[in-house]
Amino acid sequence: MSGVPYGPNQGFAVPPMPPSPPPAPPDGWRAAAVAVLNLSGLGLGYALVRRWIPMAACWTVTVVLLLVALPADADGVPGAALAVYTVLLLLAAAHGAIVGRRTRLTWPGRAPLALLLGVLLLAVPAGGAAWYDDAHDEAVQQALLDRLDRADHLVTAAGRRNFGTARSDYTAALDVYRDLAVKHSVSRAAGQVPDRMRTYYTTVGAAYGHQRYCEAIEPLKYLRTVPRTMPENELGSLVQWPDDRLATSLYECGRTGLTAGRDDWVPHFGDLLNTFPRSAPAAEVAPAVDAAVKQAEKDVNGGQPCTAVERLRTLNTRIGNLAAAADHAPEGLAKSADRAGGSGDAGEYACGVDQYKDGDFDAAQKTMEQYVSDNKHGGNRDRAKKIAIGAEVAQTLPAAGKKLPTTASGGSISVTVKNDSPDDVTVLYTGPVTGSFTLEGCGSCTSYSLAGTLMTGFKPCSDSGRHYPQRTLSLPVGTTYFVHKPHGGSTATPASDTARLRSGYIYTECAYTTRTLGSGT
Repeated sequence: MSGVPYGPNQGFAVPPMPPSPPPAPPDGWRAAAVAVLNLSGLGLGYALVRRWIPMAACWTVTVVLLLVALPADADGVPGAALAVYTVLLLLAAAHGAIVGRRTRLTWPGRAPLALLLGVLLLAVPAGGAAWYDDAHDEAVQQALLDRLDRADHLVTAAGRRNFGTARSDYTAALDVYRDLAVKHSVSRAAGQVPDRMRTYYTTVGAAYGHQRYCEAIEPLKYLRTVPRTMPENELGSLVQWPDDRLATSLYECGRTGLTAGRDDWVPHFGDLLNTFPRSAPAAEVAPAVDAAVKQAEKDVNGGQPCTAVERLRTLNTRIGNLAAAADHAPEGLAKSADRAGGSGDAGEYACGVDQYKDGDFDAAQKTMEQYVSDNKHGGNRDRAKKIAIGAEVAQTLPAAGKKLPTTASGGSISVTVKNDSPDDVTVLYTGPVTGSFTLEGCGSCTSYSLAGTLMTGFKPCSDSGRHYPQRTLSLPVGTTYFVHKPHGGSTATPASDTARLRSGYIYTECAYTTRTLGSGT
């Protein structure tokens, strides 16, 4: 026998130890028990077969997953992490089944009991998953409530600014409310959306509550677009909430603009008549327009008749535009437009008188001539003609404009006006009596040189051999102002004369043409 001798004089040897325990007979129950125990994620199957390193690996993987998953938030566990963890659990179960098939268990001795224990222990990861789902759901609910809260604060902050700058914030908040109501309809946050929408409407439309009607128009129009995207069950009666308020705002803002003489009343009344034709505010449009026309008519007799006339003409145009643009224009609008136009034409006379008194003779002449043209049967037509003549004379002789011309005619003093000019001449005169007439040119007459008119003894209209076109006037005592101006397209400069007429005298006015140095007369 070979080996190491035992003792100093004896030959005895120890047999070598086996390298590991002999494998156990294959056992399917044992393999299933290890596999199921490993599915708990704690590597308990490896513990029963004394495989400590794989068990530690299972613990490590589970701890890493817990670090990733906890605390539970709205985003949950990343899908990649769950997928990797699931694969590793399945690998641990498969590997444990292979190892457990030929390896005896340290405890319990019977494999079916270990399998039962493994099945019972599966309640730990299942319970953990259930708890995590609840925690995740609560985190989602809180995240949605936080979104709702942020949207609420956005609305509150926007309410402190004007709608133009706050509109984007209102839209952003509305997007959140809509997302909660549509995509998270069973959440606690979605259950609060109807209440939030009531606050939203009152905040956006706050200008109406403060009677800032012009400012309220755009936000109220915006609110009417909300039902296009928001579920109707979230709005309820809010769907019609802006309508009456918008109709009132359009009317009040239009009425204010109409009274103030602005032009923005036309689009506001137009929107009102087209959008809410049967509303109470729409029924007030025609009376408001009629009242504005009546006020302008009264103003014609006030301190600024020309402004009132311009106002009437503007009203005539604007009311006509409104009646044409409105799909449901009240019948009274056309009548108001016609009356504004007629009153504006009639008011030209008062405007011309005011311009004359203010010394704006050029404007007074044009206004009176327009009045005569516009009013073929106007009651002041005859005097308007006289005032136009007086205003034209006063442009050359300002003293002639001190008194407003009348329709008086005739007098006791004879004044003969002759034309010693080859051109037709229009004679204008004003004073106690006002009028005008035209004298034909003198066919045998010529223009005088400027030097000739400066010589002593110069006397136009004195050639007894000529037949001067003439007209004799009968004028009252007093000062009469004459202007002789070329008739037609002549470029000759008008001449003027101031005649102080006294009883017992016969007067002669002579019109003649003087040649200037170079060209022109």
